[in-house]
Amino acid sequence: MPSPPRNHHTGFPPIGDYGFLSDCETTCLIAPNGSVEWMCVPRPDSPSVFAAILDRSAGHFRLGPYGQNVPAARRYLPGGLILETTWQTETGWLTIRDALVMGKWHNTDQRSRTHRRTPTDWDAEHLLLRTVKCVSGTVELELSCEPAFDYHRKSATWEYTGKVYEQATAYCIEAPDGEPNLTLTTNLRLGLEGREARARTRLTEGDQVFVALSWSDLPPPQTFEQAAEKMWETAECWRQWITIGRFPDHPWRAYLQRSALTLKGLTYAPTGALLAAATTSLPETPGGERNWDYRYAWIRDSTFALWGLYTLGLDREANDFFAFISDMGIGDDGKPVPLQVMYGVGGEKALHEEELHHLTGYEGAQPVRIGNGAFDQKQHDVWGIILDSVYLHVRSRNQVPESLWPLLKRQVEEAISNWRAPDRGIWEVRGEPQHFTSSKVVCWVALDRGSKLAEMHGEHRYAEQWATIAAEIKEDILAHGVDSRGVFTQRYGDPALDASLLLVPLMRFLPADDYRVRNTVLAIADELTEDGLVLRYRVEQTDDGLSGEEGAFTICSFWLVSALVEIGEVPRAKRLLERLLGYASPLKLYAEEIDPKTGRHLGNFPQAFTHLALINAVVHVIRAEEDLDAGAFSPAHTAG
Repeated sequence: MPSPPRNHHTGFPPIGDYGFLSDCETTCLIAPNGSVEWMCVPRPDSPSVFAAILDRSAGHFRLGPYGQNVPAARRYLPGGLILETTWQTETGWLTIRDALVMGKWHNTDQRSRTHRRTPTDWDAEHLLLRTVKCVSGTVELELSCEPAFDYHRKSATWEYTGKVYEQATAYCIEAPDGEPNLTLTTNLRLGLEGREARARTRLTEGDQVFVALSWSDLPPPQTFEQAAEKMWETAECWRQWITIGRFPDHPWRAYLQRSALTLKGLTYAPTGALLAAATTSLPETPGGERNWDYRYAWIRDSTFALWGLYTLGLDREANDFFAFISDMGIGDDGKPVPLQVMYGVGGEKALHEEELHHLTGYEGAQPVRIGNGAFDQKQHDVWGIILDSVYLHVRSRNQVPESLWPLLKRQVEEAISNWRAPDRGIWEVRGEPQHFTSSKVVCWVALDRGSKLAEMHGEHRYAEQWATIAAEIKEDILAHGVDSRGVFTQRYGDPALDASLLLVPLMRFLPADDYRVRNTVLAIADELTEDGLVLRYRVEQTDDGLSGEEGAFTICSFWLVSALVEIGEVPRAKRLLERLLGYASPLKLYAEEIDPKTGRHLGNFPQAFTHLALINAVVHVIRAEEDLDAGAFSPAHTAG
């Protein structure tokens, strides 16, 4: 029986109600009441300094009207990641703007110790800035900053570091040199009460306040005017970036832009890595155990994201990510090495998993995990996904960079050596390895794209050999991975369905008009859905090593939109897409999953995989509607 619905009177805001900020080096989540409830510094996978999203006592940083928790409105300023919250109280109105500050490139006297990619015009200032303006009447403003270092395992203490009450710094008591110092600078008068820095004042119409939390040697603003200038520079940085993109003149443009900004915000600029999500252990099942740390760079997820970025003309991030892959694909001896499933954002290879039993978890969902034990799993889709994206990346240049060829050749060789073996598949199941059909399909992609890249590189012998093996893999899949109905199945010899088989047309394994493609897409649409939203698989049919149910994986529903377009079911695709866009959070963000019955967001947030699938689904439908009459539909992603 399904578990009874959980109410939200637990002190935890709904996952989809959080706002997301980033400076491409640090991320944070802000609850509707104005409280920063998730933030890790100096990197997004560093230990948290605010973690109230995982335990109400694990650190927060609130700025808002005293005694009031529900704002009148929240929005992002158009074209960027600056969050504006408007408050109405019984006596007045005020607005608060929050941003992780971006400024002009600042490593001009000495090279950055962490930045390995080509410097841009803009750079993170390691500063969370909050500005307040009272626009009408009078409002009692409250500031409460209570950090809890190292996932609330170490205590914080405050000391004044300014002349009067305008600045204070939080230190870690147990390890003052092992955790970052947090400096709070403001034009309010700070009081220090144990773990907490506080301020409270009455604002009248026209009053303006700033609060800056910094964790580096870069100087914070000292006046509201300086703070306003930094806020403007941050807005200008984002506006200049989003202007590079190509966005259709369409009512869905805002969803595309917000998804693009979210993907950009999940990049780690120093290395080019792309986070799967900004959080850890937000549950896929309310109160359940399906809680994972997603603050890492999955090679597969990141590479899929390039589809979305290319579709919108945002290729600089793609270039940086390929540089990251190149770094990871070369060993200490300078020779190519196999790529693993995921890495730390700095390129770390060992991501050992640990459970934090002292944290209650979001709405009691335990365990809370840091690290991810899937880092050393065998997943055979990594090589094909990379080669597909490299092919997409270099096709317009019509040549393969000499430095990239050894890495590509090694990935093809890995696919050749392993495609016949079982693995744990795209969903990283923790049960026994299986012969997952989608893994075999993506091994075919590795050989197919590898052959095309070899031809482009003048390696005709490899091109011919790899094309022959690709044909062998395809024959094996069609013999063992398709059931009597002509439907692709999750694994060889078993009739279970799996949403990853929606990639069959999207990866160009078979043409969209093949009866097996159509049968598979419609079977998933009709049989692997709950209230119209797509599940990854039926948990009772799949040994994933876990108990409990899970929500509908939003990326799978967006894949279904794209696949329906591919087989000519454009009206059905559009209806599903309109429904999915209606499930967006109030700030147009998506978590990993959606509860089909309630529309509630579940899992880590915001999720890169979901936003990239949205981009491709939206562009699929827009292009199909524009081109159907002319018979010239061009899919959002095609390998040619």
